[in-house]
Amino acid sequence: MSRPVALITGGGRGIGAAASKRLAEDGYDVLLTYNTSSKPAEMVVAEIRAAGNDALAVKVNCADGGEVGLLGIHPWMARGIDVLVLNHGAYERIAADEMTLESLRQTMATNFEGAVAVWKAVQPHLTEYARMVVIGSQLGTKGSPHGADYAASKAALSTWARSLAQAVGHEGKRVNVLAPGFVDTAILAGDSKEKRRQREQQVPLKRIGSPDDMAGAISYLVGPNSAYVTGAILHVNGGLYLP
Repeated sequence: MSRPVALITGGGRGIGAAASKRLAEDGYDVLLTYNTSSKPAEMVVAEIRAAGNDALAVKVNCADGGEVGLLGIHPWMARGIDVLVLNHGAYERIAADEMTLESLRQTMATNFEGAVAVWKAVQPHLTEYARMVVIGSQLGTKGSPHGADYAASKAALSTWARSLAQAVGHEGKRVNVLAPGFVDTAILAGDSKEKRRQREQQVPLKRIGSPDDMAGAISYLVGPNSAYVTGAILHVNGGLYLP
């Protein structure tokens, strides 16, 4: 019970799963959330426990105020939350000129409002020097013609995170944004082989990023080597986008 606690939303798949395993290796007990499928999350928990560490998966729809409220009174909250990684999200490919207000509201409810809701529920339980990483996107800075609602939600999320960093810095808390480029997750699962090759050729490093690449950056942002970093947007994209 003496180990610090990391809470990772969307921790059962992709970047969240890799971050859960990496932070467990770094010495954290991991509380991870999932929404639609328990099996991948429980597999992550099993892998962490098999390595001699501890983790627990809980079902939370971050767009549902009731479920987020229950997260805020979870027994592990009594231990204090040292690290909060807001990783959950939804992505629908909707062209900017075809986006509806309803699709925008749905995406914002999950990606932006859901993240803020989780933070507000967890805020009373954050430890004195808590660190938070918000998973944004390169699209939140440069926009996207075919994912306008997603890009808008990530832009809002990043701006809120940077504002929060300014507000809580005097408390010793740090807030940073990780902005991935192409990452080998479910978002790219539908790519054809040709589309995959096209993406790889767009990246100066000539490969798609892995969830482990992102987990390493998260480990840095919550670790001692980034003690003077807050309010930053760390672009981890192989050189694909250089703002």
